[in-house]
Amino acid sequence: MSEEVISQPRTNKDPAPEELISPPAKDRDAILHVENVEDYVKTKTFDNSIDDTKPSRKVWTIILTVAMGGFLFGYDTGYISAVLVSIGDDLGHSLSSKEQELITAITSGGALIGALIAGLPADKFGRKFGIYAGCSLFLLGSIIQSAAFSVAQMTVGRFVVGLGVGSASMIVPLYIGEISVSKYRGRMVALNNVSVTFGQLIAFVLGAGFVHAAHGWRYIVAIGGVPPIILTVLLVGCPESPRLLLMHRKFEEAKKALTSLYPYASEAQVQSKIDLLIHAIEEDAKVAGSRSIWSQFKELHSVSSNLRPLITACGVMAISQLCGFNSLLYYSATLFGLVGFANPTAVSITVGATNFLFNIVNLLAIDRAGRRIILLVTLLIMTLSMATIAIAIHWIPVSKDLVPTGTSTNWAGIVVLVAIIIFVASFSSGPATIAWLGTELLPIEVRAVGTMMNTVTSWGTQLIISSTFLSLLKGLTPSGAFGFYGGICFSGWIFIIFCFPEVKGMTLEDIRQVFEHGFGVQKAKKLQKEAAARDKGEMA
Repeated sequence: MSEEVISQPRTNKDPAPEELISPPAKDRDAILHVENVEDYVKTKTFDNSIDDTKPSRKVWTIILTVAMGGFLFGYDTGYISAVLVSIGDDLGHSLSSKEQELITAITSGGALIGALIAGLPADKFGRKFGIYAGCSLFLLGSIIQSAAFSVAQMTVGRFVVGLGVGSASMIVPLYIGEISVSKYRGRMVALNNVSVTFGQLIAFVLGAGFVHAAHGWRYIVAIGGVPPIILTVLLVGCPESPRLLLMHRKFEEAKKALTSLYPYASEAQVQSKIDLLIHAIEEDAKVAGSRSIWSQFKELHSVSSNLRPLITACGVMAISQLCGFNSLLYYSATLFGLVGFANPTAVSITVGATNFLFNIVNLLAIDRAGRRIILLVTLLIMTLSMATIAIAIHWIPVSKDLVPTGTSTNWAGIVVLVAIIIFVASFSSGPATIAWLGTELLPIEVRAVGTMMNTVTSWGTQLIISSTFLSLLKGLTPSGAFGFYGGICFSGWIFIIFCFPEVKGMTLEDIRQVFEHGFGVQKAKKLQKEAAARDKGEMA
């Protein structure tokens, strides 16, 4: 982006443009080695005191409104558990295990495509446009599914919803991050993750409520069409991202949006924030604009100091998806029916409730305890939980066709339920959120492509899990399947020990040093100790 594109008229009393948006030549490269551009401009030229003013209550209202996109994401991935056990022959015949896997997995396939293509129109037409498009996909997918009378129609509906899920997972966090107040950005973005798990919980609750109603699954699916309508209406009152508006040279609209977000800021503070954002846009363009996506992709994989953090980030993401949680999410009612519970959809509420509650625990603990220790503790507990399930489920009578042969729940069924709750609690308070923070490890000049790779890893591995779970139960037996997931959890634990350094609170420059000559677990510890010593010395 040229300076001409983002230039705007100034009054005589305003500083000259080069004073505001052009750092000294010797510092331009340094900008690429700090955590973000704001760290540079705050200490160099720009007055960023606007972040110290009291934000508008409207900000939180906007965040809660847009987080409804996360709720849709969670609801539409959560209700399939109840649908699979209550759909009967409403699609023309009883579903085979392969058809159940197809209907479940196609949503992940759609989400993979949706996440990859959502960014371009969101940049061109706006973040709100992307959310509107996602709402349309959620609504259309709900209509197609609730009116489905064939496997093909149901599959198409699930795929369309998947496109919406992928779009929401990409654009909603982006929009929230761009309109958030800096000092609250972490918890504002985290609200979207909480909203996702809340949507999954509501899906489980409604699934239990409608499971015994005639064609109750249709009501569950149809209800999913209501929130996108509400979000579409409420989104009208939300401003467009100021950063996006400045990218499109809509300066007055950007100023109006910032004023509504920071009502107690002076006009000079608002203008300085605009200058800061313009500067950030220019620097992003300098970092990526002169290189093609393919050249960035090659640099990401051919430069060792880029490849190692990519392996770490994508490795944690793959572990979080392959560990078995999504099998419990998508097939929990089927599984609880298999172990002998009379009302498996009601029991599956425990999965949604535990996931929701411990996602909040992660929100409170992650910045205090650090990523590495949380992953080491939770993955070890997940390994032991899966091992317990694998052993206990051996004592539950199940036929080769996955039909329970017992008449009631025995002690082993209770053990399986408790172990699943412990597993979900550990997953939600650890890998569930930390996997999405992996891109903080990547250098800024390859972070965009690295984030894309992380997203592909997420939805690609989800697709694998959702399309193979029932086949694994049949091919390996239930004990073998959960033993396999336990092995993945243990492999993940080993991976964290050797390949995941603690980078909490580090700048990008420090993270570059960590991965310069290896995965840098010990190097990161050394840098953390040096930083703590400096802080202690400054306090003294």
